[in-house]
Amino acid sequence: MAIWNPWHGCRKISPGCANCYVYRRDESIGKDASVVSKTGDYDLPLKKNRQGQYKLTADDGIVFTCMTSDFFLDTADAWRAGCWDMIRSRRDLQFHIITKRIDRFADCLPPDWGDGWDHVTICSTCEDQERTDHRLPILLSLPIRHREVICEPLLGEINLEKYLAGGLIEQVTCGGESGDPARPCDFRWVQELRRECIRCGVPFYFKQTGAVFIKDGKVYHIPRKLQMPQAKKSGYSYIPGTGSADAIRYQLPERRDLFGRLHKSGFRSRFHLTEKERDYIAEKGLSVIRSHAQDLVAKRLSAENPEHDGKQTPMKGHPVFIAQHATACCCRGCLEKWHSIPAGKILTENEQAYIVDVLMQWIGTEMER
Repeated sequence: MAIWNPWHGCRKISPGCANCYVYRRDESIGKDASVVSKTGDYDLPLKKNRQGQYKLTADDGIVFTCMTSDFFLDTADAWRAGCWDMIRSRRDLQFHIITKRIDRFADCLPPDWGDGWDHVTICSTCEDQERTDHRLPILLSLPIRHREVICEPLLGEINLEKYLAGGLIEQVTCGGESGDPARPCDFRWVQELRRECIRCGVPFYFKQTGAVFIKDGKVYHIPRKLQMPQAKKSGYSYIPGTGSADAIRYQLPERRDLFGRLHKSGFRSRFHLTEKERDYIAEKGLSVIRSHAQDLVAKRLSAENPEHDGKQTPMKGHPVFIAQHATACCCRGCLEKWHSIPAGKILTENEQAYIVDVLMQWIGTEMER
């Protein structure tokens, strides 16, 4: 990875800017980060070493552009055309431009941009739902070859699914906030973003926990040096079809605790077998119903990304369907929330057997009512 900062300094425009790392760093050395100035690295893509070779090469990886400012900042309008010229001339490099100002993109393009340049990725940030709903429709409407979304710092639960469904977003990155005073990041928000990406087949990168991380209701204060390693260790980054979720460690709930929580849920506890369904079970026998459950779990639930996940289990039609809703075994999202079985992995035989046992325990209890 390489970093190219053609100018430095920015103006805060949204909640994600509140604890900006550039402002924090500049303040520590007595500098005003709101003052925008051209840097000595303005022409970095064209700089050469003593052997006459470019200092930036393809071996350096992605060139993250304008990381101490915003590429579409209006104060830098006079300098941007020169940057586009350099980017155009270095098609051997891959430039990533991260912006909070995607609304200015159309006014800042070079004349030959067309439908986008293949070596440029535009990444729009969205730290909360309001910024998501404002920025992502713009991102999707623009002539861009490669689009990514960055939810960092993640300040609340975000629903991205309707923006991911069209297949135009190539990756979602999320992470908590670092520095002092960092706002908390709840692991539930990370999990929900990840599940949305899985359902849409979009790669997901859990970059860092942030300094204040909430997991299972407990608040953790994580040192800066551990925030990225802890996110990596979690295994929650996801690349479709690679088996990446198999590395996630989890523990199945105790059965008594599980059914106790289900009983307290207004939604789960409302499900019961009707007289017709009881008669069906009595006629077929529990062994046949178990075989039906095994078949339904294998065909509708076991895939890494089941078709129509979240909608694949009807509310009626078979006693097993009712049991799935009652026990939160109806989709991969509920399996993760209630049973800790991570989304994005192919269910093992043991995991499938566990689910069938839970379903049959509920059905058995219902038949005894």
